Amino acid sequence: MCLGIPGEILSASDGELRTGRVAFGGIVKEVCLAYVPEARVGDFVVVHAGFAITVIDAAAAARVFSYLDEIGATAELADEPTDDSER
Repeated sequence: MCLGIPGEILSASDGELRTGRVAFGGIVKEVCLAYVPEARVGDFVVVHAGFAITVIDAAAAARVFSYLDEIGATAELADEPTDDSER
């Protein structure tokens, strides 16, 4: 099963591919934003395999995180290295 996780865009940069730093409940990752050209800093996006695939509103993102908390799936995010630790 594939799972997209909502995150908030903290910053965006245009280059060969549009990318941005996205926060997932305290974890920050570099994400490809090429598929969501309309997304701006402060927007929430659903990210799958390092690619933002759609823009969602903050309420929808909060609902998804609530569901993930209920099933204990957000603990997996805490095991992921942050951008800062990957360098």
